[in-house]
Amino acid sequence: MFAPNTTDDNWDYMGSSTVEKRVADIHTAFADKSIKAIMTIIGGFNSNQLVEHLDYELIKNNPKIFCGFSDITALHCAIRAKTGLETYYGPHFSSLGMKHGCDYTFSHFVKMLATDGKDEVEPSEIWSDDLWFLDQEKREFEANEGYWNIHNGQAKGEINGGNLGTFNLLLGTAYRPAFKSDTILFIEDTEDCALPIFERNLQALITQPDFKNVKGLVIGRFQKGSKVTREGLEYILNSKPELKDLPILANVDYGHSAPLLTIPLGGTATLNNGKLTMEA
Repeated sequence: MFAPNTTDDNWDYMGSSTVEKRVADIHTAFADKSIKAIMTIIGGFNSNQLVEHLDYELIKNNPKIFCGFSDITALHCAIRAKTGLETYYGPHFSSLGMKHGCDYTFSHFVKMLATDGKDEVEPSEIWSDDLWFLDQEKREFEANEGYWNIHNGQAKGEINGGNLGTFNLLLGTAYRPAFKSDTILFIEDTEDCALPIFERNLQALITQPDFKNVKGLVIGRFQKGSKVTREGLEYILNSKPELKDLPILANVDYGHSAPLLTIPLGGTATLNNGKLTMEA
């Protein structure tokens, strides 16, 4: 079923419905006992507008699957910080409408949400950065070169993170989930995130007092438009003394290209010399 206001055509200049209507849809979905999972239809550039208006007691008392990515990071962060519930950084409902190249996304979605919640992750064989929704029969795929094992090493801890730019919007607020002891930080960003922007956003996290609790870093695949290369990324990461002892894995199948993993925020990740395992 679709929430009542998802078809509202009275959008504002930001391309979204009012704060009140979006909040009402979230509350309706959490309050309805017949609903077992909530999936966002697409991201929302101004989703951080909602965090001060949500009824976190209602959400905490009606735990259920909440899944989406990109700017939905603001909602993931707020729900986790205010309720302690686990959420899922994974495909939107619209993502699953992809006719071709969706097998990997759907397989890992099912593995995380409909089986035992454990996922020993392997890179996808192919990936795409095209505007798939414009013409589903004219897609552009290319071979996946696999993960970039930037720093070897081992670490295990609680998964935190999401879209880097959105996550940073909540720094200094009560809606940013703390980096607990032994955190594995997952971050990704859009094609607008060139390397200098990525670097300064990452530095903003590094300067947080609780960043000392981060024991591993997992970076999602960069879109082509960002022009981020492995060489450039390694230069940035290796220039930061705070990261020198952390295992770092990049070019992982999540972010703003396809396919996508489903990542349990608040679950557990294990990094083992270039291998990644997740458990809800």
